[in-house]
Amino acid sequence: MTALRISVPASSANLGPAFDSTGIALNLYLTLEVETQDEWEFIHVSDLLPTITTYEEHFIYQIAKQTADQFDLVLPPCKVRVTSDIPLARGLGSSAAAALAGVEIANQLCHLNLSSEAILKFGTALEGHPDNIAASLLGGLVISTLEEEEVHYVKLPLSELEAVLSIPSFELKTEEARNVLPEHYTRKQAATASSLSNVLIAALASGNVKLAGEMMEKDLFHEPYRAGLLPHYEIIKREAKSAGSYGTVISGAGPSMISFAQKGAGRSLARHLQELFPDFQVKVAQIDQEGIQINSKLI
Repeated sequence: MTALRISVPASSANLGPAFDSTGIALNLYLTLEVETQDEWEFIHVSDLLPTITTYEEHFIYQIAKQTADQFDLVLPPCKVRVTSDIPLARGLGSSAAAALAGVEIANQLCHLNLSSEAILKFGTALEGHPDNIAASLLGGLVISTLEEEEVHYVKLPLSELEAVLSIPSFELKTEEARNVLPEHYTRKQAATASSLSNVLIAALASGNVKLAGEMMEKDLFHEPYRAGLLPHYEIIKREAKSAGSYGTVISGAGPSMISFAQKGAGRSLARHLQELFPDFQVKVAQIDQEGIQINSKLI
């Protein structure tokens, strides 16, 4: 009998202007304990997971089977115990984490020996863009791009910052957040928006966190259009800044927001935001540097 433990970190994409190309891994986790047995069984042990009916309808199973099918292999049935710290539809990469978990189940149980690059390619094909997938797979800050079918990426450690997550009680589907974006940008808009992203990444790479914070709040690609979906957008940005944040942006497609602060300053910032938004879940998150972790053994 094979036993696996798969742990996948949450992720936050975009960091403002680095739209669809940058993600960071966070220390909230989707964890799967997998044991082979005679039939498939999924057990959810977290309030943050959806209600399940049959295993065939389970997203993680579907991804695992889809991965195995590409190699004309059959997945051995398993009992999968699922725990999650990642809230659904809040802009924290829950679907990317689940997709990675599914690919990794097939990778391990079917002995595919997929490289990180191959897993990233699989995950990107499932998600449509690599930002969340790359961060959860590799950890740290990952800048990536999808060129035709190839994913190119650079990982940066980004260890001098910590994040404060402001997570509302309501969901926002990615499709809804995408629908408010314009179909086209003028050349001037695109050039300015891209230059802001370039300076953001250069500032993070060089350790100039103050400048990075300024750049992340100047996005032109998506935040001006999505802000109207988030009644808390302006006040959280303003109050986080007053409490010492370098910068606050929408996490992924929202509705969560993420504020970046100096290491050790997150707790006081979180207290301030929690007082303002008692119905929100406000928590300090560290940047996960390792990405997905797999432990396996024969039992």
